[in-house]
Amino acid sequence: MDFFEDHAFVAMRMIDDVTAHRYEQIAVFFGKNFVVTFQEREGDPFDPVRKRIAAAMPNRLRSRDADYLAYALIDAIVDSYFPPIEAASEQVDGIEDQMLNTPHKHQMRQLHELRRDANVLKGVLWPMRDALATLIRNDVPFVKAETKIFFNDTLDHSLRLIELVENQRDMLTGLIEMHLSLTQARTNDVISYLTIVSVIFMPLTFLVGVWGMNFEPESSPWNMPELKSYYGYPAALLFMLVVAVGLVAFFKWKKWL
Repeated sequence: MDFFEDHAFVAMRMIDDVTAHRYEQIAVFFGKNFVVTFQEREGDPFDPVRKRIAAAMPNRLRSRDADYLAYALIDAIVDSYFPPIEAASEQVDGIEDQMLNTPHKHQMRQLHELRRDANVLKGVLWPMRDALATLIRNDVPFVKAETKIFFNDTLDHSLRLIELVENQRDMLTGLIEMHLSLTQARTNDVISYLTIVSVIFMPLTFLVGVWGMNFEPESSPWNMPELKSYYGYPAALLFMLVVAVGLVAFFKWKKWL
């Protein structure tokens, strides 16, 4: 925001495409009897202002001076930030619900993209707030006192936007940390299950290794006499099954499963 003898100059960042999150710079020159705007390309949030100018019914835009038209354009730029911020908040809520059910890797990417967008918005809105505050504080003949009341309302909108972006950024930071915690907890669960499976198979592997040594029972009564048992094989399988079931029951009793 710069002031000159007979006009003011305002440079702002404007959203010209909400779906693509495309920004551009717009310059507004206004004085006592004129308002001139320059923008980089087609697309702007000024359709409500154009409709009010083209309306048949009398309204402030058609009856007040140029400073009110400049206010209407600047206010339209500021208010155009509300829809994408609200849409991002809804997206954040949806990601949070998905994370509580099942965390996925793509959610982390979405959270980082949303936080990057929030950082961009923060960098846009803070200078906008400062420019509006400068406009309200300065006494210039081509900005009337009653118009400054409307500019003050626009300043409140910018402060509200900054608050929304700050809250959204804090929430995204918390969700990123929560996603890391949930992912770590899921990894720990997987490791716990694998450990339990390994522990169950350890005694079974030991038994199979002992019975697989194939000592000749006729050479000595100590050389695995069970090798000559008629029901040795099913008895060994049944015993190993009992060991496995017993270990699972023990883990459940300890609440490890």
